[in-house]
Amino acid sequence: MKVQANGLDIEVVVDEPANGADAATAPTVLLVMGLGMQLIAWPDVLVRALTGAGYRVIRFDNRDIGLSQKTNARVPNLALLTIRYRLGMTTHADYTLRDMVEDARGVLDALGVARCHVVGASMGGMIAQGLAASHPDRVRSLTSIMSTTGARRLPKATPRASMAFIARPRSHRRDDVIEHFARFLAVIGSPRFPTPLSELRERVGTAYDRCYEPRGTSKQLAAIIASGDRSAEVRSITVPTLVIHGADDPLVPLENGEDTARKIRGARLEVIPGMGHDFGAIVPIIDKLLPFLRQVNGRGT
Repeated sequence: MKVQANGLDIEVVVDEPANGADAATAPTVLLVMGLGMQLIAWPDVLVRALTGAGYRVIRFDNRDIGLSQKTNARVPNLALLTIRYRLGMTTHADYTLRDMVEDARGVLDALGVARCHVVGASMGGMIAQGLAASHPDRVRSLTSIMSTTGARRLPKATPRASMAFIARPRSHRRDDVIEHFARFLAVIGSPRFPTPLSELRERVGTAYDRCYEPRGTSKQLAAIIASGDRSAEVRSITVPTLVIHGADDPLVPLENGEDTARKIRGARLEVIPGMGHDFGAIVPIIDKLLPFLRQVNGRGT
């Protein structure tokens, strides 16, 4: 369904608790997805685990991706933007992560959710951090998965992951896009929890058929770059926080998760061996997430 959030039409899916809990009083979990990824990228097993534990789960497509509204923001020159950022020069984009934070808040407003647990992955973790920092009254807890504060000194992607990230499909034809992104996901995936290439192709094909909008990914990446170092914002977070990161993440190395946890007072860091930059390790992730949420609920936070 579509909701109006921050002046945009945002596609939202709501999964009600599956254990007989009253949906009107059940605690809510807002899931915020990463760069260029649609709401269907959240693993079904995670959604079922949350609803089975009595949570109402909200997923949405970020602006410019999936079935949400495509903005009139300019498609940036990413090479120039990246060079300016690495040289410490001022960078600009038509919108930043702060705007995407307000999109997430707008989704909560549209659905009448006063407070919720917020779980974000990668770029979604950045958005979730921003929501916890700027609207702490709306956030019961924060879970930041495979994400970062954007601090400049932090290690960047490995050379292999960087090359895979900047590469582009041979064309926009379905077969070329599927093959390209399936192989990219394999490069950044979890070495201990590998996903078969055939399954990756199927996932990418499903996403392509739902909506293929590469310009949206470029706009979102520009928003990340233009947002720069968000360390001061992250340090202001006071809500209960769980940071989950893969020990073998080649795209956003582990030091980024360690830095995030270090900058949030009282944050708990959970490092998963063999996890890369994907949800291959979804069972260990769930095993970290559910007890954390129960603990926060038990404290009445």
